[in-house]
Amino acid sequence: MKNDVIFRAYVTNLGLYNEGELKGEWIDFPIQNDCEKLNESVERILTEIGVDGKEYEEYFITDYESEIDGLTDCLGEYENLLLLNLLAHKILNMDCSTEQLESMLEFGESTESVTDLINLVCNTESFYFLPDVQNDYDLGYEYAENSGLYTEVFEGMGTLRNYIDYETYGRDIRLTECGIHTANGYITMTDSITTYLDDTTDISELYE
Repeated sequence: MKNDVIFRAYVTNLGLYNEGELKGEWIDFPIQNDCEKLNESVERILTEIGVDGKEYEEYFITDYESEIDGLTDCLGEYENLLLLNLLAHKILNMDCSTEQLESMLEFGESTESVTDLINLVCNTESFYFLPDVQNDYDLGYEYAENSGLYTEVFEGMGTLRNYIDYETYGRDIRLTECGIHTANGYITMTDSITTYLDDTTDISELYE
């Protein structure tokens, strides 16, 4: 998959599918970042698979592919292509690593629809991510030794620091913060998700 392709979707003619014929096309997202050109591209793609608004009016998505773990698990069969494109565009330009996004998806906060995912990607600052922390011991050590939160306390302990139970300390932090350990590191939420997109939003504004 190309570096600038976030995911692919196989868009299928629903009417022909119900008649026993599979006619569709793989679409690489994002398609366009200009709303006018995007609409033209989507119309062309749908026309190519026979969804022309005359005999056949509906499509559905039979498959997704992505190198971002967990992303396609949150996408359904009847997603809006314009919103899918916006999601891919936002991921391509997000201000966090792919590893953090995968951990955010595993965290599971607001991932039930493409709209949820767009809002999630627009709220990367609402998560605290530690990529090198894999377990409670690592978490306890990170907070005690590297975060700076308890620098004065632990510096004054001298050799007693060798007896700190970092695992228990880390477990207590995780439970207090409601964080989780993911395949890419530790993640927790530090703020609520701000809604940038809902049913009343003009999609073109978000492209800007």
